[in-house]
Amino acid sequence: MKFKICGMKDNIGEVAAMLPDYLGFIFWEPSKRFFDGSIPELDKTISKVGVFVDANIEEILSRTKRFSLNAVQLHGDESPEYCAKLKEKFNKQNIKIDILKVFSIKDSFDFSQLGPFEKSADFFLFDTKGKLPGGNGYQFNWEVLKGYPSKKPYFLSGGIGPEELNSVLDFLQKEESKYCHAIDVNSKFEIAPGLKDIDKLNEFKNRLFKTNL
Repeated sequence: MKFKICGMKDNIGEVAAMLPDYLGFIFWEPSKRFFDGSIPELDKTISKVGVFVDANIEEILSRTKRFSLNAVQLHGDESPEYCAKLKEKFNKQNIKIDILKVFSIKDSFDFSQLGPFEKSADFFLFDTKGKLPGGNGYQFNWEVLKGYPSKKPYFLSGGIGPEELNSVLDFLQKEESKYCHAIDVNSKFEIAPGLKDIDKLNEFKNRLFKTNL
């Protein structure tokens, strides 16, 4: 089980010292967590994820190179053709990078939507359907994932905070968590948008992984 902390902006060094597996940087300008700073040197075990919403492919390529991203998270209405073209661009430029395609869920989901993305996406990410592409602060009904038809690993996201720890631990004991690759947190561990609460993150991470060694 991996751990992803998204919406990084202000106290990157402190968060990175926790050695999460992934740090997410949002490159969508309307977001309160929009990132346009500089990323300090990180431990090699930490993957940098760039979050994009219906961005131009050239913009993604540019930011990937500028920030030495290890993964891109597509959080908009990107089509299977778009994802395939992006993957092709990365391959042609010998850029080794993972593509995470996001799908938003509330109380139900048509899993047939996943099929066209099987070849171009390296991971799926399931988030809560809300007014914004992400960071809405509440979770979707995880029971929906009982119908997960794929073997592709996925990230579980959407309103996961300190109060959801027991729910996460319960979920990880269920069959539908078999392909859950990572737990993704953001807004519920913040003092302000982009400023993470280190104490809450440490406690959550330690309890999560102590239980799942």
